[in-house]
Amino acid sequence: MAGSGGTKAVIAALLANMTIALFKFIAYILTGSSSMLAEGIHSVADSGNQVLLLVGGKKSQRRASPQHPFGYGRERYIYSFLVAIVLFSVGGLFALYEAYEKFQHPHPIEGFWWWVPLAVLIGAIIAESFSIRTAIIETNKVRGERGWVEFIRTAKSPELPVILLEDFGALLGLVFALCGVSLTLMTGDSIWDAAGTGMIGLLLIMIAVVLGLETKSLLLGESASREDVRKIEEALTASAGTQIIHIKTLHLGPDELLVAAKISVNRSAAGEDIAAEIDAAERRIRDAVPIARVIYLEPDIRSASTAAEA
Repeated sequence: MAGSGGTKAVIAALLANMTIALFKFIAYILTGSSSMLAEGIHSVADSGNQVLLLVGGKKSQRRASPQHPFGYGRERYIYSFLVAIVLFSVGGLFALYEAYEKFQHPHPIEGFWWWVPLAVLIGAIIAESFSIRTAIIETNKVRGERGWVEFIRTAKSPELPVILLEDFGALLGLVFALCGVSLTLMTGDSIWDAAGTGMIGLLLIMIAVVLGLETKSLLLGESASREDVRKIEEALTASAGTQIIHIKTLHLGPDELLVAAKISVNRSAAGEDIAAEIDAAERRIRDAVPIARVIYLEPDIRSASTAAEA
């Protein structure tokens, strides 16, 4: 799917969210806290999202067919986009609706079970901390020198950025819920519980918008990273006399790259020599950038008109 690192982070988040969701709903049933209900729905939405990522990873492994000759690598982008929709609608909008209802019909957290939300939230923060720790460890293996924001914006594999943002949102949402529940218990005013619920809703919507924008860019088709483009150009020009007229790259999926280039050849070169040079250039490109699996090289004579196309 996303490599063992991405899969490990997704599974860790899924197990954490399923367990946490159960305890949050128990706390809501016992106390009626809207923050606990919003957080429970949040965890259910996150669990569904992790299932979507796993399904997308599985479907992307299908072999190319006559109808889809470039394969199904973009399935991972599609399912990641669905994650953003689920997070926005199920998580964010529901939390805002619940906050509105609590503002309209306030009721304090009462009864013997008043301590349950606090225990559940503290336990959930600990569990989510382990989940995001796994995501950070796996991300550090692949992000190189990139900062966190740059990694999320430039990553071609969507799973790790999605899990990072989800886990960050889950931790921050738990803090909002803990503050809302604690202030409600201390003051007896449920307005704080409703405010915590509203903050959770706004947070989820903001994360969903970021995920949607980033995944939309991947769905539209992004070029190779600057580093990979540089390696491809060096591989093409490694042979004496070969020059690049123009080059285009496109990610067919996170782990599959299409390379199309027009290269100049000697006017007097024989067809057999041109074919041999193209074959050698393709081998050099694949050695330099292993994910460059679909390569089209067009030989041409460099002139003023072809140079203008670059």
